Amino acid sequence: MITVLIALFFGLLVLAIPVAHVLVIASGAAILYGNEFPVLLVVQQMVNQTQSFPLLALPFFILSGSLMMSGRLGENLIGFATELVQRYRGGLGSVTVVGSCVFGGVSGSAVADATALGGMLIPWQRRQGYPAAYTAANNASAATIAILIPPSIPFILYSLVSNVSVSSLFLAGVLPGLLLTAGFIAVNNISARLRGFPLNTQPFDKQRCLRLFVDALPALAMPILILVLLRFGIATPTEVSVLAVLYALFAGVVIYRDMTLPRFIDAMVSAGVATGVVMLVIMGSSVVGWLMTYAQMPQIFAQWCLTTLKEPWLVIVAMNVIMLIAGMFIDLPAAILLLGPIFVPLAQTIGLDLTQLGLMMVLNLAIGLYTPPVGTTLFISSSIAGVSIIKTASELWPFYLVALLTLLAFSYIPALTL
Repeated sequence: MITVLIALFFGLLVLAIPVAHVLVIASGAAILYGNEFPVLLVVQQMVNQTQSFPLLALPFFILSGSLMMSGRLGENLIGFATELVQRYRGGLGSVTVVGSCVFGGVSGSAVADATALGGMLIPWQRRQGYPAAYTAANNASAATIAILIPPSIPFILYSLVSNVSVSSLFLAGVLPGLLLTAGFIAVNNISARLRGFPLNTQPFDKQRCLRLFVDALPALAMPILILVLLRFGIATPTEVSVLAVLYALFAGVVIYRDMTLPRFIDAMVSAGVATGVVMLVIMGSSVVGWLMTYAQMPQIFAQWCLTTLKEPWLVIVAMNVIMLIAGMFIDLPAAILLLGPIFVPLAQTIGLDLTQLGLMMVLNLAIGLYTPPVGTTLFISSSIAGVSIIKTASELWPFYLVALLTLLAFSYIPALTL
């Protein structure tokens, strides 16, 4: 039964069938082949997975991001990020990195970040003289910072399969997000010096920067408010997500006064579609997860790793390699939901903290978002820049180096997480 499940899963992926459909079809066919359970089990497991109160945080955080990323708020964030770093070497490229960091506190989605920022900044950077492939690589890698800065949709999904509190994961994600931001800014600075990228000689305007900071403050404050509410137990993650939507509406209606009915409807539709896609993946993966648990695959895999690799540090290497490869071919939500049930028991066996495992998983799969052949932010950024995937990939190696060094640090230095 498991053999049929695995063969169909990879076979259907090769045929470019959406991963959510692949999960349902492969699990249904495996149950039919095994003839041990009724096919109705597929529907039961799909529905059971959605009956989770913490899961309600997912659509509300997506909606709050949709509401806040449109209108004047997005323009103010970009303006503030531009004024902050544009006068430094590589500053025009660093605007994308800083913008991704501050947008991450609003959207929680790398795809939304790559689309919104790339559409605004890549054409501007190209007009200033930056190579098209470099702007695409910069945008594709920087966008993944958004899934580390709270609120983070991948952390919510990992919490679903690991029972680690969302608040712990949100708090743990801040430091790697800031380290990636600093590292990618350094890449832009060094690249600009070595390759002679244009330098913006416009003098720093303190008054303008302060004004832009005040204008962008409602968005900049959102991740801080989320962390405070969660850290001190004032509200649960689900309650915080609802408060985030109310906060976004307040900012649009009262502070910026640019919230219109058509814009609200567009945000609702966009959030509904995004939620539907993720929920279908969650539902499909729940059936696959149940079948793997029934076949004791997590325990078998854990025993194999301990018998073959023996040393915990080697097990961590193997886990990282598997997650990196999975991120190259499987969408991030599906990869978390499929690998989580396998790696959680293994991490507990070798004494690896589950919060640390969550960071490792999100960092690995974030790298997969800008790695061929199925890198989502890579495709989006290359399309906006009008260059081929191959040309963009050739510019990515310094960004990979920073990301892998960050991953290495958080894999082997628990104090960074805990």
